[in-house]
Amino acid sequence: MGARAAVAELTGLDARSARSISGDVHVVALADGGRVVAKESGSALAEAASLRWLAVPGGPPVPRVLGQRGTWLVTDFVPTGSPGREAAEAFGRELAVLHGAGAPRFGSPPPDGPVEAAIGLAPMRDATGERWPEWYLEHRVEPYLRTAVDRGLLTEGEARLVTAKAERADDPGEPPARLHGDLWAGNVLWAADGRAWLIDPAAHGGHRETDLAMLHLFGCPHLDRVLDGYRQVTPLADGWADRIGLHQLFPLLVHVVLFGRSYAPQLVAAAR
Repeated sequence: MGARAAVAELTGLDARSARSISGDVHVVALADGGRVVAKESGSALAEAASLRWLAVPGGPPVPRVLGQRGTWLVTDFVPTGSPGREAAEAFGRELAVLHGAGAPRFGSPPPDGPVEAAIGLAPMRDATGERWPEWYLEHRVEPYLRTAVDRGLLTEGEARLVTAKAERADDPGEPPARLHGDLWAGNVLWAADGRAWLIDPAAHGGHRETDLAMLHLFGCPHLDRVLDGYRQVTPLADGWADRIGLHQLFPLLVHVVLFGRSYAPQLVAAAR
């Protein structure tokens, strides 16, 4: 089934043409002049559940799920714009609201979402835990660390360094936050409506600093204003900046597994 057929079958809309914008992501033009996005992915169910869960009143806007079945997901099309300082500050406030919506436990998947989910193209299992340090080590560090070592992408010495860093994590003393889960800058869509939208989520319950650490990882426009807006709603915990490297272990390990050893030096630097 192609993108046009998927839109017609899942939404009943009259799809006229489709063009690929990134791999298996397509913009589909409709007979009424509108557009939607059709995405084919093995994690379509998890992404649909994530988008619905992240649609929190007062939180960042997310594309509306118009239909999902099998490997296909159809959502609203969001026209792109340019990042601005006021939009960044508003995004920070909205992100704090989203985190504050909470989750039942660390690792909790969205309601109706599968336990076997994904982050990007990597599998991600949403097993749950009561204490963040043990959960983070067992379910967000060790699975990717073992894979990286088994594939020869990390040495045993590098793996021990990463493990030692994760084992020193303290309990944040905060309830689980509702995370986007893959909040690098590419998944923040600066839209034509002047707002920052969240796309391509891997939502689960976790530590709110993990989302913030991902924003730091590859750079986010006007990040200082994002953090200013966040603090207007919820103060950041003491010493949060010193824990950025700890929270970056997870996404950097995912990058090592997906893209190879070129990310190993950055992972080791974060661990140190």
